[in-house]
Amino acid sequence: MELHISLQGSKGLAEQLYQQLREGIDSGRLAAGTQLPPTRLLAEQLGVSRKTVAEAYSRLTYDNLLSGKVGKGTFITPASTRLAPAGPAIPLASAATLAKWRSRSNLLADLAPSTLRYDFIGGASSKAQFPFDDWRRCNQYALRQIRRGSARYAAHQGLPELREAIARHIAFARGVRCHSSDVLVCNGAQQALDLIARILIEPGCRVAMEDPGYTPARQLFLSQGALLQYVPVDDQGLCVEQIAEGTRLIYVTPSHQFPLGMPMSLARRQALLERAAALGAIIIEDDYDSEFRYEGRPTDSLQSMDRHGLVAYVGTFSKTLLPELRLGYAIVPEALREAICVAKQLTDWHTPTLNQWALARFISEGALLKHIRRVHEVYAARRERILQRLQGDLAPWFEVIPATAGYHLSALTKGGLEVEFLINMARKVEVGLYSLAPFYAQAPVRSGLLLGFGAIELLDIDPALDRVRDTLQTLG
Repeated sequence: MELHISLQGSKGLAEQLYQQLREGIDSGRLAAGTQLPPTRLLAEQLGVSRKTVAEAYSRLTYDNLLSGKVGKGTFITPASTRLAPAGPAIPLASAATLAKWRSRSNLLADLAPSTLRYDFIGGASSKAQFPFDDWRRCNQYALRQIRRGSARYAAHQGLPELREAIARHIAFARGVRCHSSDVLVCNGAQQALDLIARILIEPGCRVAMEDPGYTPARQLFLSQGALLQYVPVDDQGLCVEQIAEGTRLIYVTPSHQFPLGMPMSLARRQALLERAAALGAIIIEDDYDSEFRYEGRPTDSLQSMDRHGLVAYVGTFSKTLLPELRLGYAIVPEALREAICVAKQLTDWHTPTLNQWALARFISEGALLKHIRRVHEVYAARRERILQRLQGDLAPWFEVIPATAGYHLSALTKGGLEVEFLINMARKVEVGLYSLAPFYAQAPVRSGLLLGFGAIELLDIDPALDRVRDTLQTLG
């Protein structure tokens, strides 16, 4: 890659080169540690004599801005990186809009990687369970496919091979009714939510969602200008009868309500579909972690019950595999398909094909189902141990909300226990606990904890909960 230098005329070339390099170094555009081209190479690129380049380099070295390393080359010295002085701030015409975006709190994004010894954070999986050897082999296959292909952009909806693999997998695992043409591959479930919101929401239109609910979805809809209705939930799920007239979009997590955990009853699902049909509203079914089910019979997805093309089913591989892969998908009703493909193209054209090829191979050779079965046993053991403790020595302080799927549990507090105080005290003994309160948009807020068990090892659960119990006993 050539160094960008622009020389004018045929006189004072060494001075021009010196000044441009000096400005690049002083401004920080040329960062400390950057290697400059050899004098002969830069002279050829600029069409000047080698002596001209050597003179500019010599002056910069004298100024302690460059240093030479024998056998390696010429580098910008670390002490030379300086930022250009900032001028007076100019009021931006977009200041009010920027302020709105800064005000969009995102609880999950604000959770920094924990340094605590024990952590019950939700939505995180254990890397110790990830099949790195299988994934490495699939990545090697993906590289071979890319090498054989043309150097062009891929299809907006995703690789046909991956879309076909996803359609087969969710038909088997979740009973979703779809063809590969219905599948849109996304950068995680969050992009799927964003794309659906982009094509359906206009400023002032009404969107209904659960309260408590998934905070990033709430902030996303608000950022699109939606008029949000926060619909309460009970032990059967969303209170469908409270959905207002004029609602255009309904967001739900029916298989494992986020964050409380209970599944939506069959009667409530049917009522929701009927209400959506009467309104002409699209339902987003966020099925984020229900592939891990521990008790009871499987429940039908809303999408499999839909007879009018109103349900957009959103899934993710962040829970079954790793969040860092950024792989998710949406099963899109036919009425939305053309519009959402346009939105996907305008957003990022397509999801990176390397991961797409690798995941297609990973699914088609059965590695995904094998991995899910293996980690299901791991999560089931962790879940059972937490339940035993919550229903045992921790029962005086907590009441578990029944949940049959996923890898977090929620527990309500008893006896006026102050959750935030408990959380702060637990952190002092190296235990990470998390409140349900931030997931509520409106009062009344139910006091309780969200206890994730995806990232905490089985052998760490008892020592962690022992510390919680001892803290609670100390608090009286």
